[in-house]
Amino acid sequence: MTTRILVVQPEETVPVGTLGDWLSEAGAALDTVRADVDDIPPAADGYDAVVCLGGGMGPLDDEQHPWLPAVRALLAASVAAEVPTLGVCLGGQLLGAATGGTVGRGRSGPEAGPKLVSKKDAAWTDPLFADLPLMPDVLEFHRDVVEHLPAEATLLASSPMYPNQAFRVGRVGYGVQFHIETTPEIVAGWVDRSPDVASAAETGAFDRDTLDRVHADMADTWRPFAHRFVELARGDRQPVEPRRPGLPLA
Repeated sequence: MTTRILVVQPEETVPVGTLGDWLSEAGAALDTVRADVDDIPPAADGYDAVVCLGGGMGPLDDEQHPWLPAVRALLAASVAAEVPTLGVCLGGQLLGAATGGTVGRGRSGPEAGPKLVSKKDAAWTDPLFADLPLMPDVLEFHRDVVEHLPAEATLLASSPMYPNQAFRVGRVGYGVQFHIETTPEIVAGWVDRSPDVASAAETGAFDRDTLDRVHADMADTWRPFAHRFVELARGDRQPVEPRRPGLPLA
C-alpha cells in the first residue's frame, strides 16, 4: 500500500527539492498543496504523514498571509492525531508555534550558509535522529527562530547561535530550523532575493564549489533520514514510547 504524504509548500521559491526525491524513492507518494494558493485541509485525513516546508514570511505574519493559521491548525491536528509530521525551517517554526512554543525574530540576526548542528542526548535514542552523525551538515537561511520549545517537546539538535535547531513534539512531530531539501540552484535564488539574510553567511559560503560540496555531504546524512521518515509513516519504524506520567509527590 502506498504511503501518502501531504506536502504543504508556503512559497513558490521554497520547493520540496531533493527531500521530495528521497521521500519518493523510499516509496512515498507526495501530494503538494501551495499554502498561498490552495485550500489547507483542517486535518491529515487520508494521509500517512505531513511535511511543511519553508518560506520567507514569519510564522506569525497572519495579517499579510491569512492562510498561516490554517497551516498551524493542520500541524497541531497532525501531532495530536500522531500522524508523522516534519516541519522544515518556517515549517518547524509553525510546528513550534502550533504546539505551544514561542517564535520570533532571531535576536542575534539572520543565520545563513552551510553549518553544523550538534545532536543532543535525546537524539541518540530517537527513531529518526539516532543514526545521524554527531554533527550533521545543514544549510541555514532564516531570520525567525523557535525561541522557546513547546512544554512537551524534546530538543534533538542545537548550535551556539540558536539552540533550538531540531526538536520532537509528541511522539512523531519533528521540527528543524535548518534546510535539508535544497539544491545549489535553489539556494542561489534565495541569495539573490534575500541579500540581507545572505550577508550573515561567511565569505564564500555561497560559492558554487562550496554549495556542491555541502549538498553532497547533506545527501549522505539526510537522504537516509528521509527514508526513515517514510518508514515511520508506513509503520515499519516504531515511534518513541509514550511518556509515562510521573508519580505524585508524597
